[in-house]
Formats: sequence, C-alpha cells, structure tokens
Amino acid sequence: MLRPLNPLLHSELRLAVMSLLVATGEADFVYLRRQTGATAGNLSVQLDKLSKAGYIEITKRFVGKRPNTSCRLTDEGMAAFEEYVEAIKEYLKVKK
Repeated sequence: MLRPLNPLLHSELRLAVMSLLVATGEADFVYLRRQTGATAGNLSVQLDKLSKAGYIEITKRFVGKRPNTSCRLTDEGMAAFEEYVEAIKEYLKVKK
C-alpha cells in the first residue's frame, strides 16, 4: 500500500516554495514571488500555511527604510520535504 502524500506539500505553489528553499536555504519574498510567478497575496497565504506547520521560519525586518520578509527552511520542513520526495519515488516505482 502506498503511503499518502503530505497534502500541505502536494500544493503546486507550496511545493515550489519548499523546493526553492531546499536549494537556497533562505530566500526573500520578492525572490520567491518572481521564481514562482505567484501573486503577492497568494504567496503570503501559502507562506503562512507553511510557517504554521513549522516547515519554514519567516523573518520580517527593514533593510534601510524598506520592509523585507525572508523565509528559511526549518529542520522539520526539510524532514517533511524529504519524506514527500520518498513517497513520490514509491509512486513512481509502482508497476501494473
């Protein structure tokens, strides 16, 4: 029996954000928005969901006079991502 896919990571945008953070470790909001093509509002909602799950840590600060929001992958987020990837691999190995 195949294990269920993590519904939080199975969303296209959340999976894209997690993938970017796995690759970069940390990224700011503008970078994530540009790379995913998401609207600011939708990205904010999805980042909030990942943060509430403990998968990412969000830091808000000012750089000069400009607000800056950055996201960092947590250990829990990395573990969830790795588990998701392993589950996908199981799905890909299924033979008829």
